Amino acid sequence: MKAFKIVLTLMAVAIILAACGGPAKTVERKSVDEAIDLSGRWNDTDLQLTAEQIVRDVLSRNWLPEFKTENDRKPVVIVGSVRNKTSEHLDTVPLVNHIESELINSGQVKFVANKQKREEIRDERMDQQTQSSEESSKRLAAETGADFMLQGEITSITDQEGGQKVVYYQVAMELINIETNEINWKGTKQIKKFVSQKRSKF
Repeated sequence: MKAFKIVLTLMAVAIILAACGGPAKTVERKSVDEAIDLSGRWNDTDLQLTAEQIVRDVLSRNWLPEFKTENDRKPVVIVGSVRNKTSEHLDTVPLVNHIESELINSGQVKFVANKQKREEIRDERMDQQTQSSEESSKRLAAETGADFMLQGEITSITDQEGGQKVVYYQVAMELINIETNEINWKGTKQIKKFVSQKRSKF
C-alpha cells in the first residue's frame, strides 16, 4: 500500500510538472503593413495588395475621363460580389470592403452603398415617413443610381509534390455599365506562392 501511494504521488508530481513546463504562449504586435506568411494560403497582405492594384488600374484607364467628358460629372460606382472559386474557404467580404475604401478615398468617383446596405437604409427611410417630422424625414425615390458595377472572382491553381507546393491566385475584375451591360474595364491581379516543408503533408 505504501508503495502504491508513492507511485500515485510521483505520478501527480509528473503531471503537475508537465502542465507547468510547457511553452508559454507569446503575443507580439506587428504593423498591419508587414507581410507575414505562415501557411501560404490567401491572407491579409494578398487582400491589401490586390485591392490597391485593382483600384489603381481601373482608375487609370480611358473609361473614366471619357465618362467625365461626356456627362460632365463623376461616375457613380458600386461594388458587387467577388465570387470565391478557389479550393479554400475564403471570405471575400474584406476584399470588397477594401476595394470600396480605395475607390471612395480616391475622390475620382462617387460611390453608392451595396444592395444589403441599401435595403437597411430603405427600411429606415420608410420608417421616417410615419415616425419622423415632415421637415426631417427623407424623401422616397431620391436615391442616386449607380452607373457602373465592379464585380469579379478569385480562382486558384495548386501544384504540389512531396513537401513543396506552388499556389497561384488570380483575382479577375470587370467594370460593367449597368444600363448597357458593356464591359468598360477588365483587370487581373496574380499572386504566386512557393511553400516548402521538410516533413509534413499539406
